[in-house]
Amino acid sequence: MNIVILSRNPNLYSTQRLVKEGEERGHDIEVIDPLKCDIVIEKEKPSIYYKDRYLDYVDAIIPRIGASVTFYGCAVVRQFEMMGVFTIVTSDAILRSRDKLRSLQRLSKAGVGMPKTVFTNYSRDVVEVIEHVGGTPVIIKLLEGTQGLGVVLAETKNAAESVLEAFNGLQARVIVQEFIKEAKGADIRALVVDGQVVGAMKRQGKEGEFRSNLHRGGNAEIIKLNAEELGLAMKASRVLKLPVCGVDMLQSARGPLLLEVNSTPGLEGIEGATGRNIARAIITFIERNSK
Repeated sequence: MNIVILSRNPNLYSTQRLVKEGEERGHDIEVIDPLKCDIVIEKEKPSIYYKDRYLDYVDAIIPRIGASVTFYGCAVVRQFEMMGVFTIVTSDAILRSRDKLRSLQRLSKAGVGMPKTVFTNYSRDVVEVIEHVGGTPVIIKLLEGTQGLGVVLAETKNAAESVLEAFNGLQARVIVQEFIKEAKGADIRALVVDGQVVGAMKRQGKEGEFRSNLHRGGNAEIIKLNAEELGLAMKASRVLKLPVCGVDMLQSARGPLLLEVNSTPGLEGIEGATGRNIARAIITFIERNSK
């Protein structure tokens, strides 16, 4: 098959691993920068032009669309969909997952457990917002934040009020979540492929850091999920229609609680922690489903 990886950086670990596994299974793999694609819209003949050729030979795509290029990246994915090309995640699913508020609303309606969360439209009554989630400490997150950026732990009422007032003054949209103390700065990342969990790791933030992101100096180890945790990860994948995704959750006294779902999960941390060949699982998913 002719498989295109939509990635702005061919040297990234995840991109290189997908190229390697795809080539080892006999496929022609090409890495293409989605921002360098021209979308040609014509009656009954949608097409994509890249550098010096039309991409009319592609059988499947693997979107690796960064948050900063979501709009145009998803437009390229959508154009491939219009051309009848198989994609491991659809453009609509990527857009749903990138909208944290929309995702949480859908997941909550579907009965997925999560920390109590409040969103408000620049409310001046910040005290009431804090009380809605059970008081301090609270987690305050920018809706557009990634990799732990734009996430603040406010341990006191005064700190929470100051942070919320500052974000409101900047007209930055945020959500406020209850702080799950028993998680002790750790979370779980479950990697879902074809609707099934193929690997899971527990990420622990470095000492004094409540964020467990590996990019921020955290460490990871393999973990065996219990039935509740497996069920949450697979349900989140189904609800957001993301057959390939990373599901982040916390262990709490009331069971696993979902943090967010990532439509373009990195492979380096999960493959390193678990020893699982996640890249190959993604390629075989394409083989099973691409026409």
